[in-house]
Amino acid sequence: MTRTRRGYIAHRRRTKIRLFASSFGGTHSRLTRTIIQQKIRALVSAHRDKDRQKRTFRRLWVTRINAVIRENIVSFSYNRLINNLYKRKLLLNRKILAQIAILNRNCLYMISNDIQKFL
Repeated sequence: MTRTRRGYIAHRRRTKIRLFASSFGGTHSRLTRTIIQQKIRALVSAHRDKDRQKRTFRRLWVTRINAVIRENIVSFSYNRLINNLYKRKLLLNRKILAQIAILNRNCLYMISNDIQKFL
């Protein structure tokens, strides 16, 4: 009986997995079973840390805004600013406010003073 060459589809699948794990170190980039385990682990970590990154950036923006607001005006705090923004229906999210706070503090002071006048 002649020899049959098998596993073309399986071979393609394994090379695709190996391309994903090419940057992993040692056995994690060579053996198929460990590559599959590491791939699952990497994708789980990526999904988890995507949400964690959103949280940490929001905390950073809040901290920056609060620091700049409290620096100049003692009686005005972050939560009052956000509350007054909502009351005035101004659509400025925390990311934009943090960029304004860092790049142009006078603009943020003008925004907060205008909000304070009308309320």
